[in-house]
Amino acid sequence: MNEFWIAAAIFALLSLASLGAMYVSPRMPARHRDDDTNSIVRLVANIFVVMSSLVFGLMINSAKTTFESIDAGVHAYATNIILIDRSLRSYGLAAKDARDKLKVYLEHAVANPARADTTKPDEAGQALDALGDALLLIQPSGGFHQDLLTDIQQQYHRLVEQRWGIVGSAEGSIPMPIVAILAAWLTLIFASFGYRAPQNAVVTVSFLIAAGLISTAFYLVLDMDLPFHGPIQISDAPLRRALMELGS
Repeated sequence: MNEFWIAAAIFALLSLASLGAMYVSPRMPARHRDDDTNSIVRLVANIFVVMSSLVFGLMINSAKTTFESIDAGVHAYATNIILIDRSLRSYGLAAKDARDKLKVYLEHAVANPARADTTKPDEAGQALDALGDALLLIQPSGGFHQDLLTDIQQQYHRLVEQRWGIVGSAEGSIPMPIVAILAAWLTLIFASFGYRAPQNAVVTVSFLIAAGLISTAFYLVLDMDLPFHGPIQISDAPLRRALMELGS
């Protein structure tokens, strides 16, 4: 929900800056409203328009890269789970307990793919640790089973790395100071728009619509930077397909 409140704060800032400047400007001394002053204000605003465009483009690219990277990681993660299950199935009855624990873990992973709330017990992590313990209890009966168990343990360690890589990347990559400075620049730009703007309903509605659209864009970009929360989420279809494969 942090991204919602950030977007709401940006909407309030832009609206107040534009409408406040529009209200205060006619009451300023004439020397503060002459053409030379107006030209300088527009020149300064144009500088920040260019800088804001560049920074916002970088934010979109960062969020997009994070989203695509985690999406690819989830697909690889689901594939590795299926491979471990196939290997355990090939091992035989001695690996049945490990297969059951793998299924329990996957159910937790589908329910909570990214450990967002660190105040609660990490049930998925505990289930994954239980799988590792079950693998340690398997006693191979020959060279074939020994080689197969070694391969399964390597797949398990790769699964652990993938899981924590996804959890770590899902925390977001856009620094909040960048968001704050960009919001400050946009506030200055909107204040310059309100400077010497005519006071009528059309201008007021235009400012409010523009502020709303920009704050919505902020919300969507920040939401995309957190791929397991909000309206823009990574699909859990790969994990659900893997769960179906484990149940077959």
